[in-house]
Amino acid sequence: MAKKTVATLKRGEGKDFARVIKMVKTDKGSYAFKEEIVHKDHVADFFKK
Repeated sequence: MAKKTVATLKRGEGKDFARVIKMVKTDKGSYAFKEEIVHKDHVADFFKK
């Protein structure tokens, strides 16, 4: 499934988007990964949250 997403982002208007992954600490103290597809202009905003 991930391969299809990456392949779609490489064509047409998809080149303006990036797939970003951030590690976040949960309430229990363990870590989880948060993944989103955001516009290239908003990548820095995603990591600031």
